[in-house]
Amino acid sequence: MLLQGILFCLGAAALYFGAEWLVRGSSRLARSYGVSALVVGLTVVALGTSAPELVVSTLAALRGQGGVAVGNVVGSNILNLALIVGVAALAGPLRVQMSLIFREAPLMVAAGLTLPLLAWDGVISRLDGALLSLAFAGYLAFVVHSARREPGSVKAEFAEFEAAEDRHPERGTRLRDTGIAAAGLATLVVGAQLLVDAAVFFARAAGVSEVVVGLTVVAIGTSLPELATSAVASARGEADIALGNVVGSNIFNSLIILGAASLARPIGMDRSLFSYEVPVMVGISIVFPLLAYTRRTLGRLEGGFLVACYVAFTGFLLVRIG
Repeated sequence: MLLQGILFCLGAAALYFGAEWLVRGSSRLARSYGVSALVVGLTVVALGTSAPELVVSTLAALRGQGGVAVGNVVGSNILNLALIVGVAALAGPLRVQMSLIFREAPLMVAAGLTLPLLAWDGVISRLDGALLSLAFAGYLAFVVHSARREPGSVKAEFAEFEAAEDRHPERGTRLRDTGIAAAGLATLVVGAQLLVDAAVFFARAAGVSEVVVGLTVVAIGTSLPELATSAVASARGEADIALGNVVGSNIFNSLIILGAASLARPIGMDRSLFSYEVPVMVGISIVFPLLAYTRRTLGRLEGGFLVACYVAFTGFLLVRIG
């Protein structure tokens, strides 16, 4: 048990650093070919924080452990909105942009609803995966188009990223950046394997389903990049980055994570998820913009409420399986 716990921690650390290296290398490589920091920030960086969920869920699906894949997505979405946003709001008030409330938040709710709609028949098929992947491509196109129509605010959001990059990188650095990105991807794969193996071991040892382990320990392990990004952004007073990172990650999780995993192998859906976990995921997605709309700010009161919701969710989940 101790050995598996160590392997789980090593896997989670590998996911964190692998995502960091993948983002750093691919961002610089894209910039060296003339891709704007705006597009890189909205695509490569945003995808990078969701890379652990993508690799873990796809690997789990390929190995026939669909419960881990689905549980990881549902658990990560709940954790992102309740625990990560809650902790960030407790650290300091988060001013919410109206575009997040009226544009990104409804898209997040719609993306979350695709899971119960497509999986109501008990399986997320390859056709479902193709539909989710197409929806994700449409979302990316929408994000980039919207950014170009409103360049001022978005460019300001990624000003620090742009300033940190060499605007005229030498050609000799491309090989290095390719190596960094490749090392990040390889580290992600190794970390995902360690994490999934340890999670399945815990599930069997505790006599609980793979779905429950995916909802809890795997979701926490794969959400480390979102947690780190939002915590740093909140500490620097960058509420847009902290909240945008979480909302964007939830959309990515619901679309491309499940899409890629089910394309790799159809996923059988545990219908018990429809009675508690999935409704909580959709419910917290709706509550989040409502809380933000009331005062246009997520303060300590709202942060405490969100953290309490996550504690209650986890507590009831443990009682339910006990």
